[in-house]
Amino acid sequence: MAALMEVVTALTGVYQADGSVQGELRYVVGKLLGTAHCALCDITHGSVREKRGFAACREALPVPLRNVHLDERSPEIQRFTDGRTPCVVGHTPAGLVLLLDGPALDACEGSVTRFRDALDAALTRLHLRFAP
Repeated sequence: MAALMEVVTALTGVYQADGSVQGELRYVVGKLLGTAHCALCDITHGSVREKRGFAACREALPVPLRNVHLDERSPEIQRFTDGRTPCVVGHTPAGLVLLLDGPALDACEGSVTRFRDALDAALTRLHLRFAP
């Protein structure tokens, strides 16, 4: 008999930046100076706006994906992701699961297609599946 796979009901992406005006400016200046980097930002955004390809990817997912900045995290997400950002976390009935960490997001090299492939590979590796 095959083991039941844990179900992922939602996803949360956490950027390595604050979402306040000051935080956004600090990130932009840091990126220009080479002192700030967020691999999730590179995947989701072009120079200013969200990439169309990422919006399409998010809409195609069978579960909701919400991306948040460091200062926008819920207490539960903050406890789970402190020291682990940027990252993508899966929500399951048993709790939170780290699906993609910083190095995994870096490996996507800003590509939405590679991001989706990495997400699917993480689900397979961790014996998870999306909720129907």
